[in-house]
Amino acid sequence: MIIARSPLRITLGGGGTDLPSYYRDHEGFLIAGAMNKYVFVTVMRPFTEGIYLKYSEQEHVNQVSLVKHRIIKEALELLKLRTPQIEITTLADIPAGTGLGSSGSFTTALLKALYAHRRHLMQPQELAEMACDIEINRLGEPIGKQDQYIAAYGGLTCFTFHKDDRVTAEPLKVSMETLFDLEDNILLFFTGYSRSASGILQDQQTRTQSSDKEMLQNLHFVKELGYRSKEALESGKTSQFGELLHEHWEHKKRRSGGMSNPNIDRWYDLGINNGAVGGKLVGAGGGGFLMFYGHDRNKLRHAMKKEGLEEVRFGFDFEGTKVVLSS
Repeated sequence: MIIARSPLRITLGGGGTDLPSYYRDHEGFLIAGAMNKYVFVTVMRPFTEGIYLKYSEQEHVNQVSLVKHRIIKEALELLKLRTPQIEITTLADIPAGTGLGSSGSFTTALLKALYAHRRHLMQPQELAEMACDIEINRLGEPIGKQDQYIAAYGGLTCFTFHKDDRVTAEPLKVSMETLFDLEDNILLFFTGYSRSASGILQDQQTRTQSSDKEMLQNLHFVKELGYRSKEALESGKTSQFGELLHEHWEHKKRRSGGMSNPNIDRWYDLGINNGAVGGKLVGAGGGGFLMFYGHDRNKLRHAMKKEGLEEVRFGFDFEGTKVVLSS
C-alpha cells in the first residue's frame, strides 16, 4: 500500500499569469504558498483483477478505457497497465471547488502514489510537468500551472512561467519572523459557495488569446503586483503586502462579472472595516475562500463568525507532494 499526500495552496501575488494564453507571450510570475491541508491518495493491489476506484463515486471496471474519472483514466493510461489490478482511494481535508487548487493537488498526489507503487522516484519538477500535461494538454482544461507546481514543491515559492513553457521555482526569501507573521495574520473564511474554475478561466483564456487590451493590461498589472508583493514580503513589510492584496482584488474583480457577488462584496467590505488590511478570493473567483491579511485578527474573526462564515486555520507546508506510507 502506498499513501501519498499533496498540499492545497493559497496565492500570495500574481495569480492568473500562469495560464499558457498569457505567459507564452508575456511571461508569468506568481507567489504561492502550500498549506498544511492535504489531498490524500491511496494505491494498493487488491486480491482480484480489476480497477477499483473510491472517490466521491465508486467505480469497478476491468479496463482503463472504461474508467469515468478523467484524471485517473489519463494517469492509468500513462502507466500502460497490461493486466489492471489496482485500487485507488482519495480523501481530502477540504472539498473541491473551493479555490485552493484541489485538482492540481489531487493529480500530483495520484501520480506520486502510482509511480511509487511502481518503485519509481519522481522529483518535484518531473511530477509537476506530468500533472500539467494531463490536465492542460491531454484534458484541455483552461487552467494555469501554479496548482501543480506549488503542490509538488511546497513551501512559499516564486514561480516564473517562461514563454517556452519552462517553469522555474525559487523559494520566497522571508525571515522566520515574517513567516510566523503570515501564519498568524492570514485568515481564511469559507463563503459557502463552491464552483468550477473552468468557466471564469475559459473567459480569461479566450480574451487573452484574442489580445483583449483590457484583460492584458489587467494581467500585466497583477504580475507587477506579484513582484511588489515579493519585495514587500522579503523586506518584512507585511502590512504593505496586505495593501497589495487589496489592490489585487480590485483588479481581479474587473476580469469577469462572475468573479464576485453581492454577498462576497459585503463580506469583503465588512472584513476591511473590522481589522483586515486587505484580502481577496482565493483561486479563480466566484466562490471558495475569502483570504484576509489582518492587523486585528480577533476583531476580524468575530465579524466573520457573526456572518456565519467558517474559518479554516492553517500553517504552511514545506514538504510538497510526498509518500507518507509505503508498506
